[in-house]
Amino acid sequence: MSLIVNRIGPACTIQDLGRGAYLDQGLSRSGAADLLALHEGAALLRQSPMLAALEMAGMGGEFEATEDTRIALTGAPMQASIDGSPVVWNASHLLAKGQRLTIGAVLKGAYGYLHLGGGIATEPFLGSRSAHLTAKVGRAVAAGDVLPSGPDKGDAGRKLTPAERFSGGLLRVVSSFQTALFDPETLKRFTQTEFRRGPRANRMGVQLESPGEGFAAQGQLDILSEIITPGDIQMTGTGNPFILLPECQTTGGYPRIATVLPCDLPRAAQAPAGGTIRFQFVTLDEAVALHEAFVKDLARLPRRVEPLVRDPHDIPDLLSYQLISGVISARD
Repeated sequence: MSLIVNRIGPACTIQDLGRGAYLDQGLSRSGAADLLALHEGAALLRQSPMLAALEMAGMGGEFEATEDTRIALTGAPMQASIDGSPVVWNASHLLAKGQRLTIGAVLKGAYGYLHLGGGIATEPFLGSRSAHLTAKVGRAVAAGDVLPSGPDKGDAGRKLTPAERFSGGLLRVVSSFQTALFDPETLKRFTQTEFRRGPRANRMGVQLESPGEGFAAQGQLDILSEIITPGDIQMTGTGNPFILLPECQTTGGYPRIATVLPCDLPRAAQAPAGGTIRFQFVTLDEAVALHEAFVKDLARLPRRVEPLVRDPHDIPDLLSYQLISGVISARD
């Protein structure tokens, strides 16, 4: 089974959970910007979250099924239809052979995901199917490509209420190795400031903007480059925070004021342009407890899936269904 890509946006890539064993060789994790969306898609299709999906940044495309194919749509909501009939986001559907799935612009958030039953089964590289464009691993999906899927025998027609994370909001952070380089007044101002996501954002990171002066560390020019990871908040030369995402570089010399917890990174990645962001420091013990709760929530996702009840107005072949069964008396 496979999908033919007839049309697609400029920043769509195949992503899974990423490759985490090559940081010491200069290759960052990559993987989906919103890892929660991968788990939601897996729950809807009753399959492993380790399978790859199509990540769509801002804009989707048009896809044609070569065989009957199960799909799921998660992440930032986008306009979607099958052969012109609207379909529900955060749900799984059956795409029959020859049918066309059209996914338009994002409605809120930043990254939407298209999952296939059996996952997107492209050739893995270094243990992952994730594209890493800044490292020139893989490439963006283009019109004319074919997205192959793995073995799949499941059914469709399920929905899931997603965790709200598409409007910005509060991000919890822990101190980094360089937090102490920022004086107490600067740290207090950092947590009291309402930031807005600026126009500079991609899979490497998200720049934030705020009124007033920037945020600088003591001895900023003397900091040596050292290892950095997704979630680190770097302060650039302008004093604007920059939240690092999956394709961030592996080392850097900008001071890091804090690190976003992994459970809150999807909210950071999905913040729309102009969306507001605030930060709250938590202790390491609190961070561990929050992460453990997040992992448990991921494991419980399959139990939150519900049957998808379709609106009769959205069923073009409604009259072909057997809506009444059995013998009915006109007198009873």
